[in-house]
This record gives sequence, C-alpha cells and structure tokens, in this order.
Amino acid sequence: MKSYNVCLKDTVKTFTKKLFYSLFDAEQAEIHEAFLETTFLKILNKLEIENGNSIWEKFRTQLPEIRARLDKDAIAFECNDPASHCLQEVYLAYPGFHAISIYRLSHELHTLGVYILPRMMSEYIHGITGIDIHPGASIGESFYIDHGTGIVIGETSVIGNQVKIYQGVTLGGIQISKELASVKRHPTIEDNVTIYANATILGGDITIGKNSIIGANVWITQSVPENSVVTYQTEIKIRPRKNGIRKK
Repeated sequence: MKSYNVCLKDTVKTFTKKLFYSLFDAEQAEIHEAFLETTFLKILNKLEIENGNSIWEKFRTQLPEIRARLDKDAIAFECNDPASHCLQEVYLAYPGFHAISIYRLSHELHTLGVYILPRMMSEYIHGITGIDIHPGASIGESFYIDHGTGIVIGETSVIGNQVKIYQGVTLGGIQISKELASVKRHPTIEDNVTIYANATILGGDITIGKNSIIGANVWITQSVPENSVVTYQTEIKIRPRKNGIRKK
C-alpha cells in the first residue's frame, strides 16, 4: 500500500509559520535559518522532488524581493482601510495581509516548479483566514483584501496593480474539466479595479478593465470595459409595523 506522507501537513504548517515570522523579524530569521533550510529539504525529499538544494538557494535569494512587495501590500492596507490605526497593526492583525504573504511565498515556489508544497502552504493559510488563493495565480503590486473570508482566487487568475477585493469574491472557472488543465480558466483583473463583497467573476477569457468598480453580489461571465461600474439591483420593501405586528 502506497504511503502519501500525510504527516507532512504538520511539518509544512510549522515551516510556513516560521518562514512567515522570519520574513518580517530579523531576530527570527537568524533563529530559524538552519531549520528552514533543513525542513525544506526534508519536505522535498519526502515529495520525491530532486535538486532541493538548488531550489532552496534560488528561493532564498528571492526572499528580500518578496518582502519588498509585501511591504507595498501592507501600505495599501493602511491607506485603504479607515479602521487601521497604524502599519504595525496590518502586519500583526490583518488576515488578508497574512494570506497575501503566504501567497507570495508559495507563488515563488510555484514558479520554481515546486507544486505540492505551495498548495499545502496555501491550504494551511486558507484554514486560518478563510481566504483561498492558488499559488499559481499572478497578482500585481499593492494588493488589498478587506475582511477576506470566503475569497477564492483560481490558479490562472491574473490580477493587476492596486486591486481591491472584499469578502466572498470568487475569481473562478466557468467550466470544470480535467481537459482544461493547461488552459487559462480564470479571469483577468486589470489595474485599479475594486471588487465588492460576494461578486462572482467566471471564465478565462473574461477581463475586468482597469479603473472599474464591480458592485456587491454581481455575477459576471462577460468582459467589462475600462472605467465601468457594474451593479446588481434588487427591490427592497420596508413596511410599517402596527402594535408590534407586521401589516400584511
């Protein structure tokens, strides 16, 4: 009977946490440096991935650039959220920023041809934040997630710079078929787009043009031109009550 090394889930959880801490804390980086390399090589060995030392060295040299991109993300959070009191609060207490951090780390590994470990990292942070970002997605600079719970960003999604996404948003595929594995299945979101809560955007040939606003609860399966506002309207009726009993 083949073993699938499911106990690696715990190893990857610890690796991901310490990698995140090391990225933003110089003292933690010194403490965990040897552990991170050793554990990374152990994980890749268990996954039967060759050239682990070379992959680690390439990944390690990209960490400063990843940190620089995340600092821009953190500033986007501070600038966009009126509930934020300071930049430190974003680093310490924002689940959206936490999810983006693990995404950017896992995405770098994905680009190096490592696939299972990044997925395990993304599932770990998904369980904590409720935000599901596939490591294969392409996301530009200064990305902002408000609240975040229920967000799904599919593997072939392309997101530009200064994009803002609220809770419950889905960037998904319009069809589910294994034959489409090598095809772009998820939408493209251009620069400076805002997507409000529970909007669903489906399809690999769908583009949301730059500077557009996508309102809450909309369902989109066709492209949206630049500088557009897309809204969903429903009728809401408010009736008076009499003696605490609703009138019929």
